[in-house]
Amino acid sequence: MALSLRAARRGDAPALAALDAAATDFPWSESQFGESIASHRVAVLEEAGELLGLLVHQRVLDEAELLNVAVAPKVQGQGHGARLINHLMDAHRGQARRLLLEVRASNRRAIDLYGRCGFVRVAVRKGYYPSAQGREDAWIMAYEYPR
Repeated sequence: MALSLRAARRGDAPALAALDAAATDFPWSESQFGESIASHRVAVLEEAGELLGLLVHQRVLDEAELLNVAVAPKVQGQGHGARLINHLMDAHRGQARRLLLEVRASNRRAIDLYGRCGFVRVAVRKGYYPSAQGREDAWIMAYEYPR
């Protein structure tokens, strides 16, 4: 079956939370996904009914923000993260002047992916994320749409 990208539905919250828990050390809860489905844009990457990736984002005025992105561990490294980030960029093209995101300073794979997509580091939030060793810095990265 082919991959498809669709808007999340309220009933997807448990599967989104399970995917995030499998992919990250500090996952969102089912209720956080439920709230995001109600108030943000949430996209689901799936194949044959199986969730393989998720993307949560929003736009406020002329800025868009990536709130969460995750790819199931068994399919990481197959271009699905780039597919989701490209969807994010396309979703706000012509409506936002830039995209913003925060990423753990230790998450080299994500930082490299964002860099390949044109994002650059613009700031650092010291001690922003919880980590096994206490707190970890977040890089704030931005993508400016060409004018």
